[in-house]
Amino acid sequence: MERKLFENIRTEYAKRKLDESSVNPDPFIQFTLWFEEVIQAGIEEPSAMFLATSGTDGRPSGRIVLLKGINEKGFIFFTNYDSLKGREIRENPNVAITFHWKELERQVRITGEACRLTKKESDAYFKSRPFESRVSAAISPQSSVIPGRDFLEERRGKLLKHLDDKKITRPLNWGGFIVKPVQFEFWQGRESRLHDRIQFRLEKKNWIIERLAP
Repeated sequence: MERKLFENIRTEYAKRKLDESSVNPDPFIQFTLWFEEVIQAGIEEPSAMFLATSGTDGRPSGRIVLLKGINEKGFIFFTNYDSLKGREIRENPNVAITFHWKELERQVRITGEACRLTKKESDAYFKSRPFESRVSAAISPQSSVIPGRDFLEERRGKLLKHLDDKKITRPLNWGGFIVKPVQFEFWQGRESRLHDRIQFRLEKKNWIIERLAP
């Protein structure tokens, strides 16, 4: 395959700016302020975030998941605990998540530790999911090699055949994680590639605010 070069693909950023004096001293509040702007802007899939994990082999893997909640402790998402990401988090709870909202020329990077939610919290969210989403969670051996799509359709048919009043119990291998941050970076695109990068670094129980070179 012929090598392709992309040196001429360039975008100039000039919509907003970010500095140490303008950010909220609490990174959770700063994230919420930005996220509210994303919602108001009508950006598609505003909660999509890139989740990076790695197991004991040290080989990183990444995928897009959806943020399903945020509180004073961290960022919440749900998955199959036996999936690749679930297994890697079990081996190494240190993860990174990234949000990219290109329409606002913004990015947020977060590193921290992923911990399982309580069974009660996972049960409550599972019950709130659309019926078909609960069915999919119940039948899919996520990240496992399967013989074909028919395998899933057959499992779905068997489950629906034996369901009583559409009640599906949350599978024990499915539930939530909360990522507890130790570092945030808020990135705002600027002119001439001199982007604004403001970092929050947790030191003991205090957040230290620093500017990073672009």
